[in-house]
Amino acid sequence: HGKDKEIYSVKLPGNPKLGEGKPENQNHAVIFTRGNAVQTIDMNQDNYFEEALKMRNLLEEFSQNHGKFRPSILGVREHVFTGSVSSLASFMSNQETSFVTLGQRVLSNPLKVRMHYGHPDVFDRIFHITRGGISKASRIINISEDIFAGFNSTLRQGNITHHEYIQVGKGRDVGLNQIALFEGKVAGGNGEQVLSRDIYRLGQLFDFFRMLSFYVTTVGFYFCTMLTVLTVYIFLYGKTYLALSGVGESIQNRADIQGNKALSVALNTQFLFQIGVFTAIPMILGFILEEGVLTAFVSFITMQFQLCSVFFTFSLGTRTHYFGRTILHGGAKYRATGRGFVVRHIKFAENYRLYSRSHFVKGYVVM
Repeated sequence: HGKDKEIYSVKLPGNPKLGEGKPENQNHAVIFTRGNAVQTIDMNQDNYFEEALKMRNLLEEFSQNHGKFRPSILGVREHVFTGSVSSLASFMSNQETSFVTLGQRVLSNPLKVRMHYGHPDVFDRIFHITRGGISKASRIINISEDIFAGFNSTLRQGNITHHEYIQVGKGRDVGLNQIALFEGKVAGGNGEQVLSRDIYRLGQLFDFFRMLSFYVTTVGFYFCTMLTVLTVYIFLYGKTYLALSGVGESIQNRADIQGNKALSVALNTQFLFQIGVFTAIPMILGFILEEGVLTAFVSFITMQFQLCSVFFTFSLGTRTHYFGRTILHGGAKYRATGRGFVVRHIKFAENYRLYSRSHFVKGYVVM
C-alpha cells in the first residue's frame, strides 16, 4: 500500500565501479530498457538534430533482410570533430575517420566481418537480451568489451551491417599522453582477444576467406605491427654484425664489382623510415573518396611537413609494447585517458615514466 515492491534484484559481478568498466554497467542496465532497439552511445560522442531525424529510417532496417539474415546490429558512421586542436589530434582524427567510414564499410560489405567497436551502433534488444547481453563482464580479459558484443552476435548467427546515411559526432584523444594511453588500452585489449575463446570459435567456424578477413581486421593487425618492430630489431642487429665483423664491407665491394644493385639496396637502411607511412595508406584512400584527389594530396603533403611518419612510427612502438606485454604477462586494464584540456606543459619525468619501457629502453638497446 504505497510502498515500493521488489519484483526482482540484480546481482553484479563484484562491487559496482562507477566511471570505469562499461560492460557490467551495460548488461545491468539493459534489463531496464524498453522497446526493440538499444543504442550504446559513448560519453565522448555528440549528436546533431538533422541526424536524429533519420533515426526512424535507420530503425526500419531491422525489418529488412541484409543478405541471408536480418541485422542484429546496425552500424553507424562517425564524424570526428577534434582534429583542429593540434597536429597530433589531426593525425588521430584522420586515422579514426578513415576507419569509421571507409574501413567499416568494407568490413561490413563485402568482407562480412564488421564487429562492434564501442561506437553508436543500434542493437536488436530482443536478439541480444536472450543471447548473453550486449557486453562481456570480465574486467580483465574483456577490456575491449564492445568488440565481444560483435563476436557474440556473429557466433549466434547475427548479422552486423553498416549504414552511411546517418552519422554521429565523436571526440577523439588529442594529447600525446592521452593517445598513448588509449592505444595502449586497445592494444592490451587486443592481446587479451588473442587468448579468448571467442576468437578461437570464430576462427573454427568461418570459411577460409572470411577467416582471413577476420584475422587481418582484428588480432592480425596488431600481430603484424609486432612483427614489423621485431623485423627492425633483427635488421639493426644484422647491420651491427656486418659492420663490426667486416663482412658488410666485403659484401658491398663484391656487389659493386658485379654491379649487383639488389644487394646494395638490401644493405640500405632507408626503408626503416618508410614503415610509418604504410599505416597512413587507408587514410589517404579515405581522403580521396570523401574529398577528392587534390585535397587528399595537399593533406598528405601537409601531414609530412608535420612529421606524421614520426608519430605513426612512435605509435607502432606503443602498440607493440602493450600487445606483447599483455600476451606474455596478461594484466590488461582500463586506462582512464580522459578528453580534457591538453595544451599544457608536461614534465620530462612524467613523460619518461610513461614511455620508458615502451620506447626509451628499446631505443637505447637499438642505439
